[in-house]
Amino acid sequence: MSVVDQRAESVVAHLCAAGYRRCEPPILQPASIFFESGEDLRGKLYLTSDVTGAEYCLRPEYTIPVSRHYLASGRAGEAAGFSYCGPVFRFQEEGQSEFVQAGIESFGRADREAADAEILALTLEATAKAGAPRDLAVEIGDTGLFSGLLGSLDLAPQWQRRIARGHAHGKPIAALLDEATNGSGVDHSGVLALLEGADKTGARALVEDLLRIAGVTAVGGRTAAEIADRFLEQAALRSGAGVPAEKLAVIERFLQIDGEPAPASEALRRLATDARVDLAAALDRFDERLRQIAARGIDVARLGFAARFARNLDYYSGFVFEALDPARPAEKPVAGGGRYDQLLRRLGASADIPAVGAAIWIDRLASAAVGEAA
Repeated sequence: MSVVDQRAESVVAHLCAAGYRRCEPPILQPASIFFESGEDLRGKLYLTSDVTGAEYCLRPEYTIPVSRHYLASGRAGEAAGFSYCGPVFRFQEEGQSEFVQAGIESFGRADREAADAEILALTLEATAKAGAPRDLAVEIGDTGLFSGLLGSLDLAPQWQRRIARGHAHGKPIAALLDEATNGSGVDHSGVLALLEGADKTGARALVEDLLRIAGVTAVGGRTAAEIADRFLEQAALRSGAGVPAEKLAVIERFLQIDGEPAPASEALRRLATDARVDLAAALDRFDERLRQIAARGIDVARLGFAARFARNLDYYSGFVFEALDPARPAEKPVAGGGRYDQLLRRLGASADIPAVGAAIWIDRLASAAVGEAA
């Protein structure tokens, strides 16, 4: 058994012993279920199709396939936990595009903050069991806090969506305010001028028809309908008011808050008071999560919080974290995860279902363990 296989089995054994039954969804997955997970994932899919024209892809990650398994189990809405370990496939400019991913997913728990803390603790325990450094640098964030801030600022829906998407992908605010090109460097001003002020239903149909006449059915995983909606959103942004300076200043102040979690919580509460925005409930959940993490034996003061921190998958909606090898801070994380309560509805559930999970990248784990041994 190779060193990578040994570390993988060690991780899975620990997660299974903690009550997370092993689940291994098929490697071949419907491609469409990954298209709304963010451009970073969508652009790295290995796609194929069958004789009927149905599109499939090699499994690029586990969270969505395991979520579909849970929904099909007949236990949707009930508390359930799964672990996994196997190959995933994503295009990489450097290195192999097939690699081993292990992890856990927790569904249906109403005690969200306790579940968040358990997932973080089990992830760190599993990496340590497999030989990774025990002092992994852990960074945490809260996508839900940022969503709450945007909602409290009463921004136009188009701006809320654009800023939330940009935050998820680490884009600076200045790039998000570039109305003419949407930050892409491509000028669509002619199309946008045509659509400004037009009836939405008719404009959407026009864009879809033009794309189909041109033979465009999908671009980068987006359907003609999704492309049309993106053009309409950009047109609405051009014709409407921008983000007022005082609200932009609040957003920028929020994104600058970082450091130890407890002082950061106090800084966020001061910001909420100064800006007269209601973040009390979200911050109470944040503080409760810190208490639950401490109860799992983790020194909260050693965690790093950054309000600007987000993970590059669009389904995250709350607590997020990454664990990095402190000896290689510029390298990709050894593990990472977060909360995604809204994903299950997108996959067919009748309502949102509490869900949180984490992935452990075995090849990176092996590298970190080798560095520790050296």
